[in-house]
Amino acid sequence: MRKSILLGFITLLTLIMIACSGEDTSTEPTDDEEPTDDAPTESTSGGGKLDEVLARDYIVIGSNNTLPGFGYVGSSGEEEGFDVEFGQVIAAAIFGDKDAVEFRPLSAQERFTALQTGEVDVLIRNTTWTLTRDVDVGLAFGPTTFYDGQGMMVPADSGISSLEDLQGARIGVEQGTTTELNLTDQMRARSIDFEPLLFPDRDSLIAAYESGTVDAWTTDQSGLVSAFEVLADPDNHIILPEVLSKEPLGPSVLDGDTRFFEVMYWSVMATIQAEEFGMTSDNIDEFLDSENPDIQRFLGVEEGLGQQLGLPDDFAYQIVKQVGNYGEIFDRNIGADSPFNLERGLNALYTDGGILYSPPFR
Repeated sequence: MRKSILLGFITLLTLIMIACSGEDTSTEPTDDEEPTDDAPTESTSGGGKLDEVLARDYIVIGSNNTLPGFGYVGSSGEEEGFDVEFGQVIAAAIFGDKDAVEFRPLSAQERFTALQTGEVDVLIRNTTWTLTRDVDVGLAFGPTTFYDGQGMMVPADSGISSLEDLQGARIGVEQGTTTELNLTDQMRARSIDFEPLLFPDRDSLIAAYESGTVDAWTTDQSGLVSAFEVLADPDNHIILPEVLSKEPLGPSVLDGDTRFFEVMYWSVMATIQAEEFGMTSDNIDEFLDSENPDIQRFLGVEEGLGQQLGLPDDFAYQIVKQVGNYGEIFDRNIGADSPFNLERGLNALYTDGGILYSPPFR
């Protein structure tokens, strides 16, 4: 009797302690339980989106095909550009084949829905990293691949030399972009009245500008520079000196899959680290015999780093060998070896006056 009373008291005390603890143990599945549909799932040891991509044998990249230098269809009929090559970087990391990729052209209005619904695996489409997109839209942004800023283009013979000269002007802007919001904020801060005209895509906006329907148009400065390739008379247009915003551009994935995010993140960082090491697509094989332990880990000569990501250990080697380091990608598409001849500026390595910097591969 005394023993049964004692057991009953212990049982009651245990129930009271559980009730008072405030912990809902039902929300934490054990190793043998499957998480419920309502529980967020994060991949930390493989699975998730990475397994889906591997089973498909190619990755789907949400891209732009109308922005020369970043994402467009070249004379060969294939996608080309800075963002396109970073899509190939991720494909090379996962499959050891930069061509194991399908590019899905998306408008500014379509891009987030396409990522949210799983139509694309990664979005690399001149997309600015903002708090709202990070939190409310549910994107997980990777490294900034291009530090940009919003600018304004006007006809060279318009007499417009500053934003203040745009008082009462009709200004064209692409709908559904941060450009639209930045324009309103900056003009309001300067007490400049203007008429915003919204366009569904870049092509219709440029057509309206060239026809005189708008007096000026605004987008990222890189986008304005790339427009010189398609304007009928590029010498008759200038970009005003004011920079209206900060525009950190880079790839993003859907939030919630830690492993796939890590694959995207470290694939991009590999291009930056390779440039720090002085590795290029032409000389990388010379580094395979290096006795530097940092280089051995990076190239997969010393095993382990790739396995932690669910990738082959030589994923960084494949990226650099097949696509190149960051500097090669930049120069080839928008830098010194391209028609745009953009300076590296902030997009240079931290050792060269820029802010590009890779965490250690160890």
